[in-house]
Amino acid sequence: MSCLMINDIDAGLGRFGLLSIFAKSKLEKWQETSNWQPDREDIINIVNHMYVKDEISREEVIRVVDTFPNQALDFYGALRSKTYDQAILKWVNDMGGFEKLGEKLLDKRKKGKLPTFSPPKQTVKALLESGHSLVKEQQLINSSRLSKEYMKNIDD
Repeated sequence: MSCLMINDIDAGLGRFGLLSIFAKSKLEKWQETSNWQPDREDIINIVNHMYVKDEISREEVIRVVDTFPNQALDFYGALRSKTYDQAILKWVNDMGGFEKLGEKLLDKRKKGKLPTFSPPKQTVKALLESGHSLVKEQQLINSSRLSKEYMKNIDD
């Protein structure tokens, strides 16, 4: 028995939709080069759009972006995903853990009361905590020999 939880199925589409909407003003320039690098203001605008459903203000977005400068756009999406990962893990643990999840879901289905997952409330504090955790993971990967071997041809 397995359980698949899809948090943001439109993430791939959202990226394409977001770039097509946001980059219209830069389209001609963007088409000339495939190496478009957003500046700080571009990143703030894009991240602000990412978090609009979470009711994170533009000022809070600026705080997050400025706390983690020089990060790729995917990093800011990963912050949000990490808060969901933590909430899903808590939900699974509250259901009795991975070992009992299938049994609990089947039992609740038979009773007609499938459990629901409530998305976490996004806060700047949670996003910053996730960001610091991701930066530590980045540092660990960058300090390992495996990442250096894997990425040896990138600087060429």
